[in-house]
Amino acid sequence: MTRGKRTSAAELEVRLLREGIVESKHSVQAAVCDNRGRLLSVAGSAETATFVRSALKPFQALAVTTTGTIERYGLNDRDLAIMCSSHHGAIEQVRQVFNILWRADVDPSALQCPIPAGKHSPLQHNCSGKHAGMLAVCQQRNLPLNSYLQRNHPVQKLILDKTAELLRMPAEEFICAHDDCGAPTYFLQIGQMATLYAQLASGDSLDMERIVRAMTHHPQLVAGEGEFDTELMRLSDGELVSKSGAEGVQCIGRVGEGLGLAIKVVDGAKRAKYAAAVQLLKQMGWITPAVSESLSETFMAQGKFKRLDVMGELAML
Repeated sequence: MTRGKRTSAAELEVRLLREGIVESKHSVQAAVCDNRGRLLSVAGSAETATFVRSALKPFQALAVTTTGTIERYGLNDRDLAIMCSSHHGAIEQVRQVFNILWRADVDPSALQCPIPAGKHSPLQHNCSGKHAGMLAVCQQRNLPLNSYLQRNHPVQKLILDKTAELLRMPAEEFICAHDDCGAPTYFLQIGQMATLYAQLASGDSLDMERIVRAMTHHPQLVAGEGEFDTELMRLSDGELVSKSGAEGVQCIGRVGEGLGLAIKVVDGAKRAKYAAAVQLLKQMGWITPAVSESLSETFMAQGKFKRLDVMGELAML
């Protein structure tokens, strides 16, 4: 991210209104960058750091697109979409994860993501597609399967190296921790997250372009019916690629234009990041009024007596 100029401005505030009276408030920070890492607009501080969580999944999928794993096992865009997903565990989604493992000749017992509460298999975990992709790379490269989540495993080093290359920083400078599913995740500034999504959406890399195509052509696999990522990509007709992360992280890229938006809700509230995203996408003209209205009805209305309201806007630099 470009240094030497202002990287902060007033935060956004998402308010829950009950019949017009403020009941709760959430502070939100956001940044927009281009694919060269230049900060274009900001709310809060672009240097605010947080774990990228599941918004890292499209970049973890680079381990699959850059190693010949797709070609080796005859995988398709649906398989790639489920690798980038935080899914519901619906039958369609679970079958797609199983397809990756079956084609790579990996037994589902190799998955090290947890079995969700009330479920029967790690295939139903919302990160199982990502794990299946990592295992397919291990199989293709004859790497150990039982240690694929360890930070020093070659597949994790490959993912880190790809991310470091995109951000033009040494891999050893990344702060790493384990996500809830057991895979490594990284502590990034929101400006860096915005830069990653600008690069993802730029069309400058065939490997990333394929990931974007998979996500935007199969949005129902990336999250699920009624979920923000699925609905935004469906309604924007492939013009936006979107991926949520836990604890109030939301990242969006504008396809073909090399622009990325990253959002972090300070208290981690999911409802606030979706409301902020709708407001900012509308402000920047990334969605039409009709799409804005549809998303607002779904993600800002909170029932008969409540709705979310967003105060503030991005400061252009």
